[in-house]
Amino acid sequence: MAMPTHHSPEAFRPDWMSPPGDSIADLLEEHGWNQTSFAERMEYTEKHVSLLINGKAALSEETAFKLEKVTGITAGFWLTREAQYREAVGRVEEEKSLANESEWLKELPVRHMLDHHWIDRYSDAGAQVAECLRFFGVASPNAWRTSYRGPVAAFRASKSFSIDPAATSTWLRQGERQAAGIDTQPFDKAAFKASLTLIRSLASEANPDVFVPKLIESCAVVGVAVVFAAAPKGCPVSGATKWLSPSKALLMLSLRHKTNDHLWFSFFHEAGHLILHGKRMMFIDGDGALDDEQEDEANRFARDVLIPPSHSAALSNLLKTEDDVVRFANAVGIAPGVVVGRMQKEGLLEWNTRLNHLKEKYRFKVAESEE
Repeated sequence: MAMPTHHSPEAFRPDWMSPPGDSIADLLEEHGWNQTSFAERMEYTEKHVSLLINGKAALSEETAFKLEKVTGITAGFWLTREAQYREAVGRVEEEKSLANESEWLKELPVRHMLDHHWIDRYSDAGAQVAECLRFFGVASPNAWRTSYRGPVAAFRASKSFSIDPAATSTWLRQGERQAAGIDTQPFDKAAFKASLTLIRSLASEANPDVFVPKLIESCAVVGVAVVFAAAPKGCPVSGATKWLSPSKALLMLSLRHKTNDHLWFSFFHEAGHLILHGKRMMFIDGDGALDDEQEDEANRFARDVLIPPSHSAALSNLLKTEDDVVRFANAVGIAPGVVVGRMQKEGLLEWNTRLNHLKEKYRFKVAESEE
């Protein structure tokens, strides 16, 4: 059976199953044998030969070796045909059973998963359930509920929106899948912290095509897999961190806010979790699991990396003009949009300030390629 092709409008699903008996029947016709003479050559009854041809009797190893001697075609061929047929029969039966679980799909952001090509599309309900189970790497919807209803991560989420655990788990799972394709060195906290100086300089780069590969590469060599993935509705997160193993961390960015002040604050906030907090983080912001102290620590970490405390006084006294903001940004080596964002957070500028045009609004091909 052909494997599904990812990113296809409808993954290939043959609606036929061909038992090994079809190949036996073709050989009988080719050699001009009837079932009686073939049964004599095989030392089987005509009834058993009929059952083989109709796929009602399993093709055993003994039969495969007999076929090899009678037909000249290897036993391996016959055993492979039998295995493929039985797999196809089993898959059809399983998907009939899974069709009864199709209500589970309503819990998932299936439309988002399809639109971003995280899963393939199937017209058959059972096949679509099976595809979603493969996405999560679980055997059943019940196994999904046990494993994924409470994702293990530390989130920075908007408290203005409710969090849908299913949507959030789906987003996080996509991060795990993408991170699996990123080769990383073992996590080195000191090296990661040291690398943030170079990474900070990327915040002044306006083109994601330039800074995204550098960001991913810089983090991979210190044990952090950086992933960009658009968050589905019900997952109002900016970023997340999760330990995939003791030596590999996942740092996800959702692209919920595409301006440079939001993106880089989110990145350094998540980096702060990896550097300041333990490797057994099981937190989700908004349900009380992530305490204020840890969240505040990550916020301060991001704030101080982007604009060091030694410049705080100058920032507080900064005139609210474009020239002064740009001059200050150049002096501290950061993008003016990041300065504007910081001033807004601290109440030094209104959120609707005319200086918002200094913020870079990114277009991420790394995310658009999914769409």
